[in-house]
Order: sequence, then structure tokens, then C-alpha cells
Amino acid sequence: MDSVTVGYIGIAVLLILLFSGLHIGVVMGLLGFLGLVYLLGWDNALGVLKTEPYSDFASYDFSVIPLFILMGEFCFYGNISGDLYQTTHKLFGSLRGGLAMATIGACAAFAAVCGSGIATAATMTTVALPEMRKYKYDLGFATGTLAAGGTIGILIPPSVIMVIYGMLAQQSIGKLFLAGFIPGIIQAVMFICVIAFMCWRNPKLGPAGPGSRFIEKIKSLKNTWIVIVLFLLVIGGIYFGWFSPTAGAGIGAMGAFLFALSRRRLSWKQFVGSLVETTRTSGMIFFIILGALILSVFLAVTRLPAALSDLVLNLHLSKYVIWLCIVVLYLFLGAVMDEIGMILLTVPILFPIMVSLGFDPIWFGIMVVIICEMGMILPPVGMNVFVIKGMAPDVPTYSIYKGILPFVCVDVLEIVLLTAVPIIVLWLPSALS
Repeated sequence: MDSVTVGYIGIAVLLILLFSGLHIGVVMGLLGFLGLVYLLGWDNALGVLKTEPYSDFASYDFSVIPLFILMGEFCFYGNISGDLYQTTHKLFGSLRGGLAMATIGACAAFAAVCGSGIATAATMTTVALPEMRKYKYDLGFATGTLAAGGTIGILIPPSVIMVIYGMLAQQSIGKLFLAGFIPGIIQAVMFICVIAFMCWRNPKLGPAGPGSRFIEKIKSLKNTWIVIVLFLLVIGGIYFGWFSPTAGAGIGAMGAFLFALSRRRLSWKQFVGSLVETTRTSGMIFFIILGALILSVFLAVTRLPAALSDLVLNLHLSKYVIWLCIVVLYLFLGAVMDEIGMILLTVPILFPIMVSLGFDPIWFGIMVVIICEMGMILPPVGMNVFVIKGMAPDVPTYSIYKGILPFVCVDVLEIVLLTAVPIIVLWLPSALS
């Protein structure tokens, strides 16, 4: 068989193994290695296994991932999420669905210092769900809001997913961060509008809570200063060249640590817990990256990405038809794998196709992140759903998915909007360049 045919067979076997429930890092690494053995022989395949992971992981740039995760952990133990929720609670709590609106607002703000969708969902669930139970919210609606709100965590910068995409596609991480800001705000506003409409139609979903005086709302804003400072320092510093993304992540982590320490919110046990959780999460991510690196070498040897790009271009279809097919593919993959695996598996193959069709690589990165967001709440995997189910075992899984449905429709609408008007994504990076 020629190498391209081997590549097609490899992708088919990969999808079959993913459906079997095996860990994606193991599947990608094993399949890539066996493919290299077939194409290059044992000695060369072992040589790749010996040198490729080390040459990549020895790069200083990869340390940006655990540092951003550590920043989010310090923010969690520093109870920044609680401060943000109390502020948004004061602003929206007296409205129908106000606690759900406050949850979306707090998720968007916490995303600016967290970078993880799952962490955002889990953190806000501990803060917001007891309050929504207290005011007799429909639990399917409440948990659906939390699951959808958590997805904003990977769109509003800093975002670990954007960092991984930037490394794979060799794009500016600073530009990706800026490009995700406006779509993230639009998404949060659209979520809030959907909540307002649903509670207007059915007030039992989210009864109004107690009101707050204007002076109390103003005073509550003081709790948001650390988020604003960290966000401007990290994102502004990276983009304007004051420091590298890795240094920016380190500065953000140190800032969150000092804040938690100054508020006496970080005990020694919590400090150790932050390090342990960061190590556990980073290890999981790096294991998937390791498998993806081996698979990428296999795909490069088969020349499958180039062959697929030529095939797509020779179809003479509208680039938007091809883009629609790619969106459907991502939604299909999102139902069976996590967002990091989706990025690592698809970007090496699809990125050359999108660039050859004339799509902007920064725009494509943000669109992939939005679609990965949808994958985090779509059945049967829906990582955010399982996180919230674990924290609210009394709520049936089907009720959570039912509560998510309106927010999935909003995500689809945003994809259409950003495809029709890509300047929404690209304006901020170009304006500040």
C-alpha cells in the first residue's frame, strides 16, 4: 500500500478505537507508533519514539500550560469565584432568572483568570447551585446553565485550549487571546438574553430573588478588581511584548497566589492541594499531547494532510460548504472525546485545508474553540455535564441535557454569526497590532 492509503486506514482505525472507550492518548500514541513501524521499520519507529517526545517536551514554551492551570487553582482557593458570584448576584439577583444570569456573568469573569472550562463549571457549581436551590429554581434549568456557563472558560482568555492550538498551528498566542475576548463576551450576553426570555415565558424556571440597593451594587464591584488586574496584566503584557506567554502565565500564577495569601484564604493544605491538582491535570494533558505528537509524525510520513488538502481543493466546492462539513465533523467528534483530544487530533489535518481555502488561521482557531465548547456539553460525553452530575447526583442526566439545549442553539447561532462576519473575531487583534 502507498503511504496515503496507510494514512486513511490509520484514521479509520483511530475512530473505531475511540468509540471503544480507550484513552485517547493511548490510542493516538499506539496507532502512530504502529503506523511508523509499518512504514519505516522498527528501528526508525523506535528512534522517533525516543527523540520526538523529548525534543518537543524539552521546549520551555510547554510550561505555559501548567502555569495557567496553577493560576486557576490559586484563584479557586482564593475564592475569587465566590466574590464574582456575589457581585453579579447583587446586579442581577432581583430579576426573573437573575441567579442564572449572575452565574453566566460570574463564569465569564472567572474565565478571565482560569482558562479551563471544566474548572469553571465545577467551581461555579459549588458557589451558585446552593443559591439556586434555595430560591426554588428548576434544577434542570439551573444545572444546564452551569454546564453551558462553564464552556465560556475556554473562550475568554487566557485559555489552555488556545495555547495548544497556537503551538500546533504556529500562531501568535497573544493574538488568539485577543481574538477570543469579543466572541466570549457576545456569547455570555446571548446566554443571559436566552435566560431572560425563558424565564419570561416560564417564571417557574427561575423565580426572582431579593433586590439590592444601588449603593450595595456599587460596593460589590470592589470584589472584581483582582480579576481586572490579572486579566490586563497577563493578556496585555503578552500582546504588547512585555513578556512571553510563559512568563505571563507565571506572573498571573504569582499574582493569584499573592492575592489569596494576602486575603488569608490559602492554607498550607490548600497550597499543596493546588500543586497536586495542577500536576494531575497537567499530566493528563501532556499524556494526550504525547500521543498526538507520535500520531502527527505518522501523519506527516503518510503525507495524508497534504493529500486531503489537494482532494478538497479539487472538489471545487464553496469554501463555506467545506467549512460546514468540518463543523459537523467537530460536533461528531465532540460527542465521543474531550476538547484537548479534538484539537490535537484535527488541527494537524484540517489547518492546512482551511488556510488553503483562504480562511484566517486566527479566526479558525477561535471557531474551533467555540465548537469544542459545544462538545463539552453534547451527549454522550459532555465532560461538563458529568462534572455537574457528580456534584448534583439528585438531578437526572437527561434533565441537565434538556436544560443545555437552548444554550447549544445559541452556540450554533454564534457560529453562523462569526462565519458571516469574521471581523468580529479579527478586529481586536488587528486594531491593537
